Amino acid sequence: MARLSDLKLKYRFYMKRYSYRQLHWQPGAQLQKPLAAARLAVVTSAAFYGREQVPFDPAIRGGDYSYREIPRNVVLDTLRIGHKSDAFDHEGIERDKNLALPLDRLREMKEEGLIGELAPRHYSFMGSITAPGRLIQATSMELAAKLAEDKVDVVLLTPV
Repeated sequence: MARLSDLKLKYRFYMKRYSYRQLHWQPGAQLQKPLAAARLAVVTSAAFYGREQVPFDPAIRGGDYSYREIPRNVVLDTLRIGHKSDAFDHEGIERDKNLALPLDRLREMKEEGLIGELAPRHYSFMGSITAPGRLIQATSMELAAKLAEDKVDVVLLTPV
């Protein structure tokens, strides 16, 4: 497990001074069917994007709050990583993108009957969004509508 002391001095300083938002968590939706019958989507903050997609924009102040749709049948090795933070060590997910977007493992779980099916689309965001207001107010609502459109029962969040 990573610790604050593992970070470079400038990031330790930044993290101690950062004005974190206070959110009062409340339970969300409850799964209404067995996982073995559920449709699952993955949402990651690894900043994955396909070769045909526009990369995330590191110049957007406060962070690029857009997302990229990742199709269910994507070959993970074809994905690129557009994460802007140099505090983020890409090495692990460069070697195995399943660490942040476990579609190969989920395909195996589907074959074993542990989950019902994979959604047709999965989503990747840029991590290190220091000004999340636009993400919360606009992008999240758009994503929620797409998940509902795809009749997703379960969302697996994989923050990096």
